[in-house]
Amino acid sequence: MIMMIGLKNFIVISAAFLFLFIGCNRVGAQQAEYRKISAEEAYLMMMSEDDFIILDVRTEEEYVEQRIEGAILIPDTQIRLRAQRVIPDKYRLIFVYCRSGVRSAASARILVSLGYVNVYDMGGIIDWNYGTVSGL
Repeated sequence: MIMMIGLKNFIVISAAFLFLFIGCNRVGAQQAEYRKISAEEAYLMMMSEDDFIILDVRTEEEYVEQRIEGAILIPDTQIRLRAQRVIPDKYRLIFVYCRSGVRSAASARILVSLGYVNVYDMGGIIDWNYGTVSGL
């Protein structure tokens, strides 16, 4: 009888710890995801922040033709290979854009899968009304 009470207590205590452990992990392990914002929201954030990266994920030809001033280029086809070398700080604020928003969304998802936690997909340069530059 004493052995059964001890075993029941052991099971109850073990179950309680298991539920507590699972619950704590769900709270602390929030899944990282990128956030989709408008060009206007991105511009306003840029005006209030000091340290951020504007990431152009188009081709080099598109980048040279027209880009947001200060943007760095990593074509979407090279994000997995180059992002960690070019942007080593995974907590850095990153604004991602392309031409229309398709490549920026895919690239933002890849950045999050690589561990970046402060990623904003601002869509396409076609929606950017705040000035651009061209050339190298």
